[in-house]
Amino acid sequence: MLHSAFWNFLFLSLHRNRSRHVAVMLMATLVVTLLCSVMFLASAIRRDVGHTLDQQADIIVQKIRGGKAVDLPAGWAAEFADIPGVRAAVPRVFGRYFHEPNGRYFTVVGIDPFDTQTATTFQELIDGIDLKSFLASPSMIVGLGVRDFLDNNHYAGKYDFVTPSQERVEVRIAETFPPQSDLFTNDMVIMDIDLARQVLGVSSGQATDIVLIVPNELEGDSVMVKLIQQRFDIRVIQKKEIATAFDNLFNYQGGVFLLLYLTVLVTFVLILYQRHSMITGPDRKQIGILRAVGWGIRDVISLKVWENAMVAISAFLVGVLFSYGYVFILGAPGLSAVFLGYGNLPVNFALSRGIDLGLLSLLFLFFMVPFIASVLIPVWRVAITEPVEAMK
Repeated sequence: MLHSAFWNFLFLSLHRNRSRHVAVMLMATLVVTLLCSVMFLASAIRRDVGHTLDQQADIIVQKIRGGKAVDLPAGWAAEFADIPGVRAAVPRVFGRYFHEPNGRYFTVVGIDPFDTQTATTFQELIDGIDLKSFLASPSMIVGLGVRDFLDNNHYAGKYDFVTPSQERVEVRIAETFPPQSDLFTNDMVIMDIDLARQVLGVSSGQATDIVLIVPNELEGDSVMVKLIQQRFDIRVIQKKEIATAFDNLFNYQGGVFLLLYLTVLVTFVLILYQRHSMITGPDRKQIGILRAVGWGIRDVISLKVWENAMVAISAFLVGVLFSYGYVFILGAPGLSAVFLGYGNLPVNFALSRGIDLGLLSLLFLFFMVPFIASVLIPVWRVAITEPVEAMK
């Protein structure tokens, strides 16, 4: 009976019960916003991290002593480069430099401008910056978090690093990373590899680790075996292991919020069920009148289901819009700290915008089915009652 009279009566019923529907819609919007914000944020971070990992080295080699990673000879890179399947092996120098008065740290990364692989990787990250000219003098490229920290602590255009041997090294700020890379470069400082060795206390000819480029993913395991056969005191980390660790982290954090959402959703559905189970006299009389004038049980149930479905759909759409604005426009203040941490420099990042329509459709069903089910059973109980009894 989905004719014009049905729709007219439906909208009249929505208008008549607007105050009650608005209260339900506000609660439902809050529930949808909570879940969608978590899902949007986790999906966007996973997407951005995955894109960054795709550009990273395939294998990382560290030297282990007493269960801890220690510096290793940079000359090992030449040995590893001769392994079949390895296109390039590059020594890296990096580490944390602590600013003791504030308890904050910078991630110092040293690069070799004469190494083609390293220069190409960072040139993609800081497109438009001439690394070789910048490395002509003690200079550094810093993330936005580092730049804001230095400005707030009155370091105008330069910073004096204190080396482990208590020497002071003045390094000027040449450039700042672009905002779109802030998720990964917020606390990063890039400088010449020899300057990084001096700042971090790494001996000449030593490196923090060695990264290997293996174009064929199928050869990764065989290269790993050959590395261990050459050096027994090393740890070999493949890119896929790092990606798995990130996925596990995001799945765990997202799962915690999913449990919270399920608790809120179950509570919300129980409230709706209780409210519709206690159908008031005017609502019972309305259903009785509709039955008396010829509406069937199916028609009455359709009316109430459509009435509440329109409220639920409106709440879902508004919740999705709020979540999108909160995550992708405002940057998810507060919630982002759960996924990214907040123990070091504050992160003001710009996530790549995108919505997984498949996931959004699943969330829609996950929200709508309990919502409609909480309405269907109580309305059906009243609809099967004789019209005379319902109107009493």
